[in-house]
Amino acid sequence: MNHKIAPSLLAADFMHLQQEVEMVNASEADWLHLDVMDGVFVPNISFGFPILEALKDVSTKPMDVHLMIVEPQKFIHEVAASGAYLMNVHYEACIHLNRTVAAIKEAGMKAGVTLNPHTPISVLDEIIQDVDMVLLMSVNPGFGGQKFIEHSVAKTARLKKMITERGLPTLIEVDGGVNKETAQQLLCAGADVLVAGSYIFKAADPIQTIKELKSL
Repeated sequence: MNHKIAPSLLAADFMHLQQEVEMVNASEADWLHLDVMDGVFVPNISFGFPILEALKDVSTKPMDVHLMIVEPQKFIHEVAASGAYLMNVHYEACIHLNRTVAAIKEAGMKAGVTLNPHTPISVLDEIIQDVDMVLLMSVNPGFGGQKFIEHSVAKTARLKKMITERGLPTLIEVDGGVNKETAQQLLCAGADVLVAGSYIFKAADPIQTIKELKSL
């Protein structure tokens, strides 16, 4: 399978961030997943644009920036300036989602739309053709290390069916509780990109763990 692996920096050792990113650089990972949280949209605060700016000079992997914040449309230019390859915004946080997706693309990035676990894929009906990727949260956003929500596999399969029936190139990314077992299930259901945080960064050998996920 030609799927992508995107280690989530949220689970990294923040005292040694450069070394953690250099580990990802040296691995078979495809992207670096970055969760920006505001303590409003999600009950946690992670890191902001100064960190993204610093990472731009260190990461050799494309940066997959996931904004778990209210009014993400206000920060499109800051995300683009940080060198992001792809900007993910939550459906639940965007009143004018079509406008936001268009603005992300105009800023030179790929556009992703994220759905929380309770949000049905039917809300994508009028936007799916405009986005490069859909990110399905398989845990409730805000914290790393949570238990995988089982129905995410069936949700992934339904989304894959929607994309295939319309003949679209839209990628499916899944984030939350990804390990070797859940990764296999998600890939079989049609996922294209797997985000893994704790499973990679807390592993005895993160580079080997990435290699195993990549080879599934």
